[in-house]
Amino acid sequence: MAHDFPSFGDPHGGSSPELTRAAVLAAVEARLISTFGEPSGRAAVTFLGTDRIEVLRFGPDAEDLVRYATLGMSAAPMADPTSPVADQLRGPRAELVLTVRGGRDGVLRSLATFAATPQVEGLVVAPGGSLDLGAPLWDGAPFTSVLAAEPGGLVEDLELAEPAEPVRFLPLLPMTPNEAGWKRVHGAAALQERWLNHGTDLRDPQRRGVTLD
Repeated sequence: MAHDFPSFGDPHGGSSPELTRAAVLAAVEARLISTFGEPSGRAAVTFLGTDRIEVLRFGPDAEDLVRYATLGMSAAPMADPTSPVADQLRGPRAELVLTVRGGRDGVLRSLATFAATPQVEGLVVAPGGSLDLGAPLWDGAPFTSVLAAEPGGLVEDLELAEPAEPVRFLPLLPMTPNEAGWKRVHGAAALQERWLNHGTDLRDPQRRGVTLD
């Protein structure tokens, strides 16, 4: 799977009792439920050599929007790629949220794959970066990659006990292959401006790519 996030080394070290995997994920799930309501479905994926990643489905809501949120990525921090020693307490933590009108449950494994990249490939997933699956996000999807957008607008950051950084919930914006290539050249902000100027509905599972001329 292609990506454009920085890499980091294997994490090691101890952890605070307040920041156990179970405690962090329980708080994350509670934040998601307080935002979207009770999940309408959930699935779990375990990749070789990684911890379990779950994907929760919420909705559809009154606008027929379905939210898919990962649960497991934030259990450990993503280390600073410039640091020679990974810190089990400090470092960015994130979960991923994808919104699709009408829902596409075939995206569950793709989202779990993205959420596992910090463990599998040693990545810091951050706003403005992209992840490329190299295949449709779900069967028949015109999108093969996603852009990680700024957090805070959809799900409020989750504060954790110090010295841990908050868990941030990063919205994922599906990209067509042409959009992903254009973004690599011109940057995330330029692509998002194109989408905005064209009134692109990024939640439409069948939308066409934005004009890039």
